[in-house]
Amino acid sequence: MKKQAKPPSQRQLQAGELIRRALVDIMAREDFRDPVLQGISITISEVRAAPDLRTARVFAAPLGGQNTPQVVEALNRCAKFFRGKLGHELKMRSTPALRFEIDTTFDTASEMSALLARPEIARDLGSKDSNQK
Repeated sequence: MKKQAKPPSQRQLQAGELIRRALVDIMAREDFRDPVLQGISITISEVRAAPDLRTARVFAAPLGGQNTPQVVEALNRCAKFFRGKLGHELKMRSTPALRFEIDTTFDTASEMSALLARPEIARDLGSKDSNQK
């Protein structure tokens, strides 16, 4: 039988949000040497901290969704730079190692919107609403 993953603790959630906000501030202030990252706005939607807070998964995507794999690869190349900057900004015992991953939530949301807009789904949702009134 597979183990069920435990939900993140309050400490992990707070650390993830602190890291996310600090990374957003750093990205807004800094100029990047990497040509892939120059002139690109990056959205960081979520940071998931490990239970021991030594590592963090950062879900990022470029605004507009252009060249997403290349941008995330460039962010991973700059992960040590971000970790160093985070160390100066955060009041944590140790700064977590960062691993950037492609954020797919926007794709999922647009797929759900397209699915809900289909005529047969809209019809079923409409009949359900009229029965509840």
